[in-house]
Amino acid sequence: MNKKQLSERDICTKFITPALKEAGWNIQTQIREEVSFTDGRIYVRGKLYTRGAKKRADYILYYKPNIPIAVIEAKDNKHSVNAGMQQALGYAETLDIPFVFSSNGDAFLFHDRTVKDGDIETELPLNTFPSPEQLWLKYKAFKDIADEVDPIVAQDYFADGSGRSPRYYQQIAVNRTVETIAKNEGDNRHLLVMATGTGKTYAAFQIIYRLWKSGLKKRILFLADRTALIDQTIRGDFRHFKEAATVIKNKKIDTAYNIYLALYQGLSDNNNNDAYKQFSPDFFDLIIVDECHRGSAREDSKWREILDYFAGATHVGLTATPKETKDVSSSEYFGDPLYTYSLKQGIDDGFLAPYKVIKVTLDVDAEGWRPPKGFKDKDGNPVEDRIYNRSDFDKNIVIDERRTLVAEKITEFLKGSGRFSKTIVFCVDIEHAEGMRTALANANADEVARSSKYVMQITGDNEEGKRHLDSFISPSEPYPVIATTSKLMSTGVDAQTCKLIVLDSNIGSMTEFKQIIGRGTRINEDYGKNYFTIMDFRNVTALFADKEFDGDPVRVKDAVQDDDISGTEDEADDALLIDDLTGETVEFPDPETPDVSFVAEETEEYRTRRKVNVNGVEVVILKERVQYMGHDGKIITESLRDYTRANIRSACATLDAFLSKWKQADKKRAIVDELEEHGILFAALQEEIGSDFDPFDLICHIAYEQKPLTRRERAEQVRKRDYFTRYGDLARNVIDALLEKYADDGLADLENPAIITLDPIKQLGTAPEIIRAFGGKAAYDEAIHDLTEELYAV
Repeated sequence: MNKKQLSERDICTKFITPALKEAGWNIQTQIREEVSFTDGRIYVRGKLYTRGAKKRADYILYYKPNIPIAVIEAKDNKHSVNAGMQQALGYAETLDIPFVFSSNGDAFLFHDRTVKDGDIETELPLNTFPSPEQLWLKYKAFKDIADEVDPIVAQDYFADGSGRSPRYYQQIAVNRTVETIAKNEGDNRHLLVMATGTGKTYAAFQIIYRLWKSGLKKRILFLADRTALIDQTIRGDFRHFKEAATVIKNKKIDTAYNIYLALYQGLSDNNNNDAYKQFSPDFFDLIIVDECHRGSAREDSKWREILDYFAGATHVGLTATPKETKDVSSSEYFGDPLYTYSLKQGIDDGFLAPYKVIKVTLDVDAEGWRPPKGFKDKDGNPVEDRIYNRSDFDKNIVIDERRTLVAEKITEFLKGSGRFSKTIVFCVDIEHAEGMRTALANANADEVARSSKYVMQITGDNEEGKRHLDSFISPSEPYPVIATTSKLMSTGVDAQTCKLIVLDSNIGSMTEFKQIIGRGTRINEDYGKNYFTIMDFRNVTALFADKEFDGDPVRVKDAVQDDDISGTEDEADDALLIDDLTGETVEFPDPETPDVSFVAEETEEYRTRRKVNVNGVEVVILKERVQYMGHDGKIITESLRDYTRANIRSACATLDAFLSKWKQADKKRAIVDELEEHGILFAALQEEIGSDFDPFDLICHIAYEQKPLTRRERAEQVRKRDYFTRYGDLARNVIDALLEKYADDGLADLENPAIITLDPIKQLGTAPEIIRAFGGKAAYDEAIHDLTEELYAV
């Protein structure tokens, strides 16, 4: 056997896998080959998108199904034994795996990430690969896991037989949390930061399950501040707890359960009727706090009293947006995050939907509006003579024409992208949401005539709208399509198929901004949701450029900070909260809760606060631009051509370099696939430049400013050269048919071996007859190669 002639897969099958089995690794439960651990980033340009390549490890080894312990990168024998090490190390860092190997079938290079002094890399013969127990002992020593903690750390995940298992980042979050709690090193407060849409609740379920099943934690409380969060949780992953779990309602306590789900409001109120005191302070030994950046982050909040009462329990905070200001700190209470999985990382991995931004600038917003002398409002009262700007509109003054234009712009987008694309319009307050519902109903009169639920106001005070919130969230329910809201839908709403988020509110809070963006980040490919669009009328997306947008949380509480972006006037307008289940007014002094605009209609402040309403004002769009998310997670304004040129030139700096790469490629389609994996959308380019052009010509034209030829022009050039006269009649007829096929369909079909079985080629003869006409398979392949070279002759 000549190893040099074997493929990488043959090396795995004949040398690496047998070495692993000989070392004691179970091929059924401990060895996984060709493991894709990301979904491949989605790239968006225009209305089109493509997925990039998935990250895939050749081998991941598991001590237990929940504990990945080693990664192996294989190469064929033409490479050295250490050729795959850098790639493997990159995977290991992402996957939080300590032991890394590369192999070419001759030996293993072992990189031990747990080594602090001495040789970090050693070469091992094939027959000396470490056993599972050897690596597990090294793992435990590295993680400082004592023998008595071993059963807790090794406790299996919950498995329901569906084949569902945690994604790699969920696995890291769960394992780090379980290991930290199991070691019990004196700190009983912990924080996990995971972007919206990445499955925090599923991770929480697995943490609770493993700690409960191992016997370490016997009574657990899952604490939230929104009814929707509790309802989604008990109906979702927590349903597997069955009779062991209960939801605390109406402040009725039954101590017979193991797992409790509760609202803060269900455990406490302002009248000292604190239901949580029916439990003894040591009743719970684990408390999971969902969305912990909200009420519980404040030292002086009523909600913090509940956590302080159960101070002896282990507290784990979950959030996508840790709150870190001069007054409030999630990390001061919960500690620095055990693990952070950001929005940017989720998009890079392809687990979260990317976004494009349509930024619309209205003249009155950019330049301000000053009423002419003697101008009166709709009630006939004089309008104060001053300049009104973006922060005034819909809060202090309402311009009918502005709302109409915003509604028309939203409708124009939906008519171009899909009238039934679920849309959330974020407004300044409840009155603005009411007004936008009317403006959107008028702009979409045709659809509203079919169903009055096409546009609905879904706010904390609107019972009819709240009843349809579940229908809006459900992918299978067509209505409502457009939801106007203020704060209700900014968090805790699992809107899987939301394709358009409209920002027509003056959002200054980074926390709120992240939560709002999170409404669109879920992917649901079954319903065509692969990316979403943000339509910004208030320049809110300028927050994307803020260093806080997707960085790790930094503790700044008690620091001097004059430019605190999170303490805006919009958040502190009201301290009253209407519970979204009961409709009761609850007073919790927490200005950062996302529900702050749910002001009870009957309050004097709401009744007396007056907005000036005017009409007869001309409002026009000054500027509109489309922005995309770049490779580094930053928003960029760039044309499709500029984007394509930059990406192609990063791979091939010159035309000569590209032509050389194209000529040397066995299959031209491979180059096209590679470029598409890096975000080049040839379908979008053909839509903009012309569908008759081959990817080769699109590349040469856009990246290197060459004159493009259509596919038919290239085919005719080959015919004029009469290059294939050396073949017989049948072969020449096949070549002519192939040229015609190319002119119609492009290079993909030309390089496909099955093309001779398709019309019109198959009309000329059977596949064996066609192959024989060229003198055999090798001669046919050579003819196709020559034909390709002739087509792309420069």
